[in-house]
Amino acid sequence: MKIRKGDDVLVIAGKFRGERAKVDAAMPATNRVVLDGLNIAKRHTKQTGATMQAGIIDKMLPMNASNVALWCAGHKGPAKVGYRDADGVKVRVCRKCGEAL
Repeated sequence: MKIRKGDDVLVIAGKFRGERAKVDAAMPATNRVVLDGLNIAKRHTKQTGATMQAGIIDKMLPMNASNVALWCAGHKGPAKVGYRDADGVKVRVCRKCGEAL
């Protein structure tokens, strides 16, 4: 998976198409990402002992990584990711403008 935690992404499919967000968590095993402030569900919870409070809480749900594209600041648009070797370090680059992501 080419998307990592902390990346700036653009949602390209689904309910939130056109929105930009930051990746809070990336789950490569299931090919899903959790985005900051998007795909939020209301969860009604009961109090369990003294640790968890009862009420309605907002829960950020993961979405499929194929529904998001990395945002390239170079040409201000979604980027396809390529890789380049720079001084022995593998670097992600935008295929359109060549800028390092």
